[in-house]
Amino acid sequence: MFLHFKAALKTLDSLFGISVTWYFTFKQSDQRPQSLHGPSPVTKFGPKACMLQNPHTVMHIQDPASQRLTWNKQPKSVLVIKKIRDASLLQPFKELCVFLTEMKDLIVYVEKKVLEDPAILDDENFGTITKKFCTFRDDLDDISNRIDFIICLGGDGTLLYASSLFQESVPPVMAFHLGSLGFLTPFKFDTYQSQVTQIIDGNAAIVLRSRLKVRVLKESFRDKLGNLCVFQVLNEVVVDRGPSSYLSNVDLFLDGHLITTVQGDGVIVSTPTGSTAYAVAAGASMIHPNVPAIMITPICPHSLSFRPIVVPAGVELKIMLSRDARNTAWVSFDGRKRQEICHGDSITITTSCFPVPSICFRDPVNDWFESLAQCLHWNVRKKQNHISSEDEEF
Repeated sequence: MFLHFKAALKTLDSLFGISVTWYFTFKQSDQRPQSLHGPSPVTKFGPKACMLQNPHTVMHIQDPASQRLTWNKQPKSVLVIKKIRDASLLQPFKELCVFLTEMKDLIVYVEKKVLEDPAILDDENFGTITKKFCTFRDDLDDISNRIDFIICLGGDGTLLYASSLFQESVPPVMAFHLGSLGFLTPFKFDTYQSQVTQIIDGNAAIVLRSRLKVRVLKESFRDKLGNLCVFQVLNEVVVDRGPSSYLSNVDLFLDGHLITTVQGDGVIVSTPTGSTAYAVAAGASMIHPNVPAIMITPICPHSLSFRPIVVPAGVELKIMLSRDARNTAWVSFDGRKRQEICHGDSITITTSCFPVPSICFRDPVNDWFESLAQCLHWNVRKKQNHISSEDEEF
């Protein structure tokens, strides 16, 4: 192992007129560079958006309330994501698209299957607007360098879908609450014109929702091309027993060391954003999106002492079937791309350097607690009555 440290002095006016800013690098020959804090997330989102740099930032970690969106150039294109074949979203979708094209003169991108809805095809008045759209097909067209920002209409699933479309840098995402739960969708559609205008003007707070970079290596294709699948996951990776009646039996490695064997229905590896999804239903704690961490939560473990744990964002996790496993396992990524895991296959999970910049209604802290209260009814309880002085005598 080879350690290499660099040190530099830099003048700051904040402490006695002089302070020391230092940095170091850690190198290991022939090994993955390791850091407890995970990779520094990119701060350029799509072609034109970036995070406003705070000159008073210390150690590259910003106060969540100070994370602001800014534009290098005026945004010209927007991707509108709508929940497919939801009749309740047709009118908001049409209103928004007319506003974006006619009032804001933006290039609107829409997925082709959205426009194949008969309710849209049969609307002749709206047809003049759809002719101006740019369309694409999921898994066929690369739109990563064409989109300046994203607007989601629906529930939390629309934000997860938006994340899946971008395997590297993700444009800023503005999510309107038009679905059922809405934990990740802070905006109400009633005042969409002023809110969208505010975003285009570059006046908004953002929260960087970390993603997981997941690599699936199949043993049966180890010597062939295309043996490695890579996914960017916003919520969670779920490994479960699938249709089998046997317990799931998988080994969990952390930075190359076996830390435990999961015997139960499965295991959830989630981001802080995903901690309020499947993980919380399985008994995990809820983690604010700004916390750099990875959560490991067993699903119905056959052990009274197997509790969910939180590990640093910089570790590398690997999941494999145990040698003694009686059956295969199944894995899914944000509920999609479900596939079977056999003996010899491996799932490697690290924190991605490409987060999802989610635009806030107010700021990352207030929005999160508002979602806890409104969507999950966190700590809702009838208040205890006050004890008067007369009652204390008895």
